[in-house]
Amino acid sequence: MEQRSRPAPHVVVVGAGFAGLSATRVLARGSAHVTLVDRNPYATFQPLLYQVATAGMGTADVSYPVRTFAAQFPDVRVRSARLAKLHAAERRVELDDGTSLDYDYLVLATGVTTNWLNVPGAEENALPLYSLDDAVALRRLLQKRLEQTATGKRPGAHTVVVGGGATGVEIAGTLAELRRRTVPLTHPEIDLSKQTSVTLVERFEHVLAPYKPRLRDAAARALHRRGVRLRLGATVAAVEPDAVVLKDGTRLHSDVTVWALGVAAPKEVADWGLPQGKGGRVEVTQALNVEQYPEIFVAGDLAAPPHPLPQLAQPALQMGKHVGRQILAAAAGHRLTPFKYHDPGIMATVGRAEAVLQLANGMTMRGLPAWLVWIFLHVAYLLSGRNRISVLLNFFWRYVGPRRTATQVGE
Repeated sequence: MEQRSRPAPHVVVVGAGFAGLSATRVLARGSAHVTLVDRNPYATFQPLLYQVATAGMGTADVSYPVRTFAAQFPDVRVRSARLAKLHAAERRVELDDGTSLDYDYLVLATGVTTNWLNVPGAEENALPLYSLDDAVALRRLLQKRLEQTATGKRPGAHTVVVGGGATGVEIAGTLAELRRRTVPLTHPEIDLSKQTSVTLVERFEHVLAPYKPRLRDAAARALHRRGVRLRLGATVAAVEPDAVVLKDGTRLHSDVTVWALGVAAPKEVADWGLPQGKGGRVEVTQALNVEQYPEIFVAGDLAAPPHPLPQLAQPALQMGKHVGRQILAAAAGHRLTPFKYHDPGIMATVGRAEAVLQLANGMTMRGLPAWLVWIFLHVAYLLSGRNRISVLLNFFWRYVGPRRTATQVGE
């Protein structure tokens, strides 16, 4: 007797970040019907947002149309909308455009958002760097402050970066290089020593906490050489319109405050009726699905698996791929398998020809070799050939080209 084939499952993937696109790719190649939902019509390559914020790249360099991605797969459809309500018992989601989607399986990969850590004034007076809109807003404010200082409308353009993780180190190092190498040419009216500064505030006694001490020290020395003022072991008590106030009472004057400290799940996640863990993330099993609703999978930064993972691109990519495979296996009647993270290592760049790299086997690298590896890997993970070529050209022009052109990339 001939066995009837199972119908292809309909999977709704919410979020077009690293995890969502990775899951969609696996599902589409496995003949599932996928509806990819994201509030933006584009996917963003977040690791290079600091380059957009400092005018080294344009927005098109680090973004890619979601529909262009979906066009590679005949069974993928796209909806530009936000998840408004989840009806888990009915296997249905409502979108903010008034429509709803039924699903056989659901992948939640919306990512997280800025965590202001209940610091008074932080949300009102600091700028985050988590989305493309954040990067554009920060770039405009930085450019505005320089123009105001050059024309005498403001006394200075001092920047304070809160957070000594990879994002904070990268933005602080790049701003410091621009301050010393480019601003004297583009804004000669500004007295650098009196009217500008870059300060990095970190609550630990070192930057880049996940790294080995020798790499932390190397990154701190590289920042110091670039003129960054390091305030280590300092906790932020409040953020004012013109200052960052530390718990010891110190006021750091700030014309631009960048918040690069902590992320948390969006507030609307609490309305989904799913179990939440640290930072509001959704608790999942070892297979990355929700225990009460096994047809719901969570991937990327939004997931809180039994064993915590770093909130980086690699875990998100691997989780998305695993979720896609698990859904195809479940649809075929097979058992789910636990997710195993293969750690390729971590890296961060401080500026031109300076980066730190730490592999899972303990091997470390710093300086120019690590910087070249950092550039190669970031370019490799971009979604299109056009983006890769554009980013490579912009890297070359920013770090090798004339100093006066280092901040001339428009939107």
